[in-house]
Amino acid sequence: MKIYVAENSVILSGKAWEIKRKLAEYSRTHTLMAEWIESIHTKGEKAPKKHQSLS
Repeated sequence: MKIYVAENSVILSGKAWEIKRKLAEYSRTHTLMAEWIESIHTKGEKAPKKHQSLS
């Protein structure tokens, strides 16, 4: 599974079950996608950035 983070969007690519699991994981801490994106950028990370999940 791969997660691509841009300034105003997030792209998840992978198998359907991987994406559903990752969204469930992030939904525990963030209600809205906008909150998730904002939290990524406030940690000092520069956009665009490619994240890879280890799961």
